[in-house]
Amino acid sequence: MKRVDLLDVGTWMPQRWMSAAQIGAAAGIDEAVIVERFGLDGKHIAGPDDHVSTMSAGAAAAALQRAGVEPDEVDVVAYFGSMWKDYVVWSASPKIADLVGAHNAWAFEMGNVSCGTPVALKAVGDMLRGSDDVTTVLLVGASRESHLLDYTNHRSRFMFNFGDGAAAAVLSTRRRGHEIVASAVITDGRFADDVAVYAGGSRNPASVDTVRERRHYLDVADPVSMKERLDPVSGANFVGVARRACERAGISPADLALLAPLHFKRSFFEWTIAELGVPEDKTVYLRRHGHMSGIDPLVGLDEKRDELEPGDWVLLLSAGTGYTWAATVLRW
Repeated sequence: MKRVDLLDVGTWMPQRWMSAAQIGAAAGIDEAVIVERFGLDGKHIAGPDDHVSTMSAGAAAAALQRAGVEPDEVDVVAYFGSMWKDYVVWSASPKIADLVGAHNAWAFEMGNVSCGTPVALKAVGDMLRGSDDVTTVLLVGASRESHLLDYTNHRSRFMFNFGDGAAAAVLSTRRRGHEIVASAVITDGRFADDVAVYAGGSRNPASVDTVRERRHYLDVADPVSMKERLDPVSGANFVGVARRACERAGISPADLALLAPLHFKRSFFEWTIAELGVPEDKTVYLRRHGHMSGIDPLVGLDEKRDELEPGDWVLLLSAGTGYTWAATVLRW
């Protein structure tokens, strides 16, 4: 079986910043709750010219430069970020390929949400292993989800940590870097309709009424019902995919030099690392970024990449509404 390596990563963050105090003021929540329970000091907010395509291109350029890969060496540009892009029905990947100069690449995208990074690494890694004509892939994603928040709607309260930014990784079967070793994924489709932007699609087309009723923001159909159904399975599935990916890599969570999860509330983060037996000093918690759809684990990896040593084990862990839990193990 072909070896697939992650050569390097890159990120791009908007200049605008929204502090915990500002988030609390917008939501009518005490700043201390945002800091302590949400685990958030603040988050980046995309400006009017910061789109999924342009932010992705910024992260992609950084990743390519670090990896020492020229844009025309890329065979495929694969987008895995937020489904809310520059336009409603539109593919971001061809635009990103053009912006970075990957003119020899073909492009495609995955419609993932917050589970994006480990799912994308598995999907693209498997594609590279099984392909004879694809040897270098630029994997890129971005999030502008902060602009889909209605802070007056407390049904969506758990999403008030959503921020903006972009991340990218260069994957290759031609060059050695950091091996993508194993993955694990679980999906439970019973949660498919619990979280969405409920207006603008074919079920509820955009209209004067949907705009007036503020239905073009992220929402939760029934928060009480979702919590009752999700709480019994979410924790078990989080640690389950983490343990399964480690087992497939031939290690245990105790062997990890870095656990890079998505950003979630502080109490659940502490519970997760305790269940896995990973000390906090071997994790990364995105207090100054918040949650950025599918890119969080790559952002965390980017923050810690200079602290890793050859041979270190890294676990990228995430989950997304729908509901999918996913983990991928790298050997640094």
